Amino acid sequence: MSQNKIAIFAGGCFWCMVQPFDETPGIVSVVSGYTGGHVANPTYEQVKAHTTGHTEAIAITYDPAIITYQQLLDLYWQQTDPTDAMGQFQDRGDNYRPVIFVQNDQERQLAEASRQQLAASGRFDAPIVTQIEAVQPFYPAEAEHQDYYKRYPERFTAEIASREEFTAKHWQTATQTH
Repeated sequence: MSQNKIAIFAGGCFWCMVQPFDETPGIVSVVSGYTGGHVANPTYEQVKAHTTGHTEAIAITYDPAIITYQQLLDLYWQQTDPTDAMGQFQDRGDNYRPVIFVQNDQERQLAEASRQQLAASGRFDAPIVTQIEAVQPFYPAEAEHQDYYKRYPERFTAEIASREEFTAKHWQTATQTH
């Protein structure tokens, strides 16, 4: 029996990052939260005001016997604009930057190889700027930010429109896992 593992990814608004992972076999849970900053237990308002240094992110608990870290990376790239270092789609600012937070050397090697492979693919005209950083404390967001796509489907659909358009343009030939 395998032990569940955790992967932490940032790719803009955490509301928009949850659904693709949440609906993928092998994912146990997806939690919206904050990481990478200098304030313990930040609030949404503090992060949004750029006073904590945190990035909105998701913590994915997964069963590595069903889905690998590499498969999570493959899905991650299909959810973000890896060429935009200061936000994602309509969400602007350092709290929305794309980051893969790695927990060990193996994850770092996989993430770096994955980023290099994406850069070499020619899929994007601009350089891949997604950062790979060591994991830092992760603070779950307030309850109203969890499972946003399930709780507010109409607002969620409007929120992800530009993300879906970008994804369709750049990943139309990729096999989606959700």
